[in-house]
Amino acid sequence: MDIVNKVLGLFLGNKYERDIKEITPYVQATIREYEKLKDISNDELRDLTLQLKKEIHDEIEPDENAIKQLKEKAETEEDVNKKEDYYNQIDKEEKLIDDKLEKVLDRLLPRAFAIVKETARRFKENEELEVTARQYDRDLAATRESVIIKGDKAVWKNRWIAGGNEILWDMIHYDVQLIGGVALHKGKIAEMATGEGKTVVATLPVFLNALAGKGVHIVTVNDYLSKRDSEWMGPIYEFHGLTVDCIDKHQPNSADRRKAYNADITFGTNNEFGFDYLRDNMAINPEDLVQRKHHYAIVDEVDSVLIDDARTPLIISGPTAKSDTQQFDELKPKVDKLVNAQKKLVTQILADAKRLIAEGKNEEGGKLLLRAFKGLPKNSALIKFLSEEGNKTLLQKTENFYMQNNSKEMPKVTDELYFIIDEKANTIELTEKGLDLISTSVEDASFFVLPDVGSKIADLERAGLSEREKLKKKDELLQDYAVKSERVHTMTQLLKAWTLFERDVEYVVIDNKVKIVDEQTGRILEGRRYSDGLHQAIEAKENVKVEEATQTYATITLQNYFRMYHKLAGMTGTAETEAGEFWNIYKLDVVVIPTNRPVIRTDREDIVYKTKREKYNAVIDEIVQLNRKGRPVLVGTTSVEISELLSRMLKMKGLKHNVLNAKLHQREAEIVAEAGKTGTITIATNMAGRGTDIKLTPEVREAGGLAIIGTERHESRRVDRQLRGRSGRQGDPGSSQFFVSLEDELMRLFGSERIAGIMDKLGLKDGEMIQHPMITKSIERAQKKVEENNFGIRKRLLEYDDVMNSQREVIYKKRRHALLGERLSVDVANMMYDVTETLVNTYHKDGDFENFDFDLIRSFSMDSPVSQQDFLKQGSQEVIDAVYDRVLDTYKRKVEAISAQAYPVLKDVYERMSHVYENVVVPISDGVKVFQVITNLKATAESEGRELAKSYEKTVVLATIDEAWKEHLREMDELKQSVQNATYEQKDPLLVYKFESFELFKSMITKVNKDVVSTLMKGHIPTQDPDQVKEAQRRRHVDMSRYRTSKSDFSQYSSTGGGGGGSEKNQKAEPVRVEKKVGRNDPCPCGSGKKYKNCHGMSQPGAGAGAGA
Repeated sequence: MDIVNKVLGLFLGNKYERDIKEITPYVQATIREYEKLKDISNDELRDLTLQLKKEIHDEIEPDENAIKQLKEKAETEEDVNKKEDYYNQIDKEEKLIDDKLEKVLDRLLPRAFAIVKETARRFKENEELEVTARQYDRDLAATRESVIIKGDKAVWKNRWIAGGNEILWDMIHYDVQLIGGVALHKGKIAEMATGEGKTVVATLPVFLNALAGKGVHIVTVNDYLSKRDSEWMGPIYEFHGLTVDCIDKHQPNSADRRKAYNADITFGTNNEFGFDYLRDNMAINPEDLVQRKHHYAIVDEVDSVLIDDARTPLIISGPTAKSDTQQFDELKPKVDKLVNAQKKLVTQILADAKRLIAEGKNEEGGKLLLRAFKGLPKNSALIKFLSEEGNKTLLQKTENFYMQNNSKEMPKVTDELYFIIDEKANTIELTEKGLDLISTSVEDASFFVLPDVGSKIADLERAGLSEREKLKKKDELLQDYAVKSERVHTMTQLLKAWTLFERDVEYVVIDNKVKIVDEQTGRILEGRRYSDGLHQAIEAKENVKVEEATQTYATITLQNYFRMYHKLAGMTGTAETEAGEFWNIYKLDVVVIPTNRPVIRTDREDIVYKTKREKYNAVIDEIVQLNRKGRPVLVGTTSVEISELLSRMLKMKGLKHNVLNAKLHQREAEIVAEAGKTGTITIATNMAGRGTDIKLTPEVREAGGLAIIGTERHESRRVDRQLRGRSGRQGDPGSSQFFVSLEDELMRLFGSERIAGIMDKLGLKDGEMIQHPMITKSIERAQKKVEENNFGIRKRLLEYDDVMNSQREVIYKKRRHALLGERLSVDVANMMYDVTETLVNTYHKDGDFENFDFDLIRSFSMDSPVSQQDFLKQGSQEVIDAVYDRVLDTYKRKVEAISAQAYPVLKDVYERMSHVYENVVVPISDGVKVFQVITNLKATAESEGRELAKSYEKTVVLATIDEAWKEHLREMDELKQSVQNATYEQKDPLLVYKFESFELFKSMITKVNKDVVSTLMKGHIPTQDPDQVKEAQRRRHVDMSRYRTSKSDFSQYSSTGGGGGGSEKNQKAEPVRVEKKVGRNDPCPCGSGKKYKNCHGMSQPGAGAGAGA
């Protein structure tokens, strides 16, 4: 395949060259525009921004006016079908505006980019920039020391506060950064090496796209970076009158957070953007909505957000009635018994295998070796034995022999075990022997055996039982299956926890809580839990409190959240190796941006040892040598355990060093800042310090730069590239070297047989190693295998989530229509049509007029408009149309009746109390429930009561949808778990899931439609007493205190400066600088001449207390 690509490359040019060729004209045009700006005044530079905004506005104004007119027509239109046509036209027009915007922005790109570059140059070369004061200058001067008003002039300083520290602006965009800016504007991923200034590159497309006023989101991996970057880059945008805010500075569901989303440019963390979307779709008032339409987002560290984090769902959950943690405690002793028995057995098998192999009986010895491997692959004695000459090759040959013919011979190997572990697939299966062992203390021999439902039901059919008996037996059988499948599932999860999940590797225990460690970064993922009961199983294993299950109220994966944006772009140092996945899932193209200065770092070939012990000794020796030369060393590890082991070894050598891992990650910024100084040794996880540069001193550059030592190859190539990229930034010297052993996880599971074979042939002695380009290539091939495997898993999970996502979109769209009230009448009419169609189709085919008429009375409170004779004679469509027309007519009369009944009462209240009441509560009943409908008093009085009917529709639709959706999510959670049992029946769980979830969703929608229509048709006001009409005391909103967000608010890359993780003491380690403190009675800094409390201090009771840029 590589040869074919090379040949095609000769004719077509490679992708990198084509990308640069496509972008170059924009860069050249920007440079030409930039040259024109050098001699213009600061005011003229700012006027150019207003000119660009006007050009964009003029381009799309006709379309926006057309939408406005269509909305007015739709509002006044009574005919539901015409109304729907108007709304469909509005949707088309909005799409046209988006397309038109992209064309006009492409045209303005060189001028906008030139303005940003010129602004950056002026801030760098001048301590102060003087301009004519505009209103936004005065507003900013009230809270910033970096903006000062002098009469009718405003002075902008080139120093301001960012991330709690004062910064001096000293950056101008390089030409290669212009290339990155164009790629981001075009909705692509810009891969830029570490230290190439991704944050500055983003200012170009952010400024350009923010001119359209549709909102630009800059997404970061933690709240420290979102706050820092909004304050650091903010003044460049604000100088031109654009508004900037950061959602992480404000409370969820607050007016301040809504204001942050309404800003031209909004910074925030990936989790908070996702959670705000979910909270918006739980709101019961339009005023509670914070987000606008998802227009354009740039995702920083895009590989982390859209690949590593993408498949973990964001969940808002609440208490559930059904929560059973008892099974974990009950089954725990049985698992202990099983695991101990297996350990004893495997130890014996391994001893026998060693003896037989030593005697030259390789066939029998190989079989026992494979049995031990299938029993406990992570057994340290087994791993050590496999690293010895010839043993790994023997195991692989034996496994290949027993796996032929669909593993038909494999039971000969595995039947003697209590359970079988497949480490690659991360699965565990109990054997007959294991079942016997744990069933001895149970009377029922089939306690852990799932019944064969199909054959049992067939037996029942043949048994000649009465219908009632048969149903009873079927129910018992299905109940037995449900109980046992839950038991088997719990047992499997407990076995996984005991054998596949290691403390201080996959997770740590802190404060009696099990906390997951991110496999990529080695950091604690605050708030994240393993799904499907695995987390509870680990809690049972570690003897900490087993947390109760919760019920999902709203959920989305980041994968599906970010696919909602009209335009999505991303930037990172490592995306090229995952380019296929980015294109397949997000349709995002990766563009590799050239570096400003050539990279002169030396990347050495991997050094391979047989055992971990030899490898770690070699690593320590290498660190000692580099330390003597005065070079700083960054040692990359993949787990807490390894970082602590290396730390102990360095202490024995008397070498001072810093450790950065999941247990100590609060000090990240401080440790990373020190890492470039002479003789500093830093042990850190592979992706530590993303977003913070390691800067070298002149002495270190002389000595050879930062040395990177990788103690293990990660299963993903980009993680290794990230570690390498910490060295050699901006043309700095440096080196990188990976140390690998055959006992490493990657080599053990996916390493090729050839490496083990070569080492055996060479007859390497203890402590000897091999180093060759061929070996490095072979390791990279192993990594590629794992990446492909992981991509397969992610793609499959995405397919599960896509089912959920398509349902979520339908429900949230209906919900949004009800909440805003715009298209609600169309939705209600459609619901009425659907219910009518279902009713007619149910009874028409059987000619059952009697039940049809009865169901009409029950659902619509009306008789059949067609006679029995016509019902039998006419086609189903004719009957549907006749019934639907009558339903609409009846409902119209119902609305008029409610309006007429309410109008005199509310008119009376309006005339007496309008100066006091804004909204009132009117009770409306359907004969079963009483809905407390909140309606605007003035609008209801002026519309002669019609506004009340709209409010009733809104209240009923929202209440019905929310209740049904909550229940549906619970059923979907249960379905996702139960379909995994389909594998026992040789069926694909995904296909079963798709079919079953569609049926569930269909029945939910039918029920929602029927409930809504039935409630609306039966509505009446039970009282006509004006004194019973009460004021709506407070605007209702969803009480989020009962719910918890999971996977939420953990700082994926750092907790420095805010976010989860540290104690109070740690969080106070970084100084928080306050920009401007203004006394309430002091003159306002905006230059108005008024006191602060009567000017800018009015809108901010605690004004001056918050830094911000």
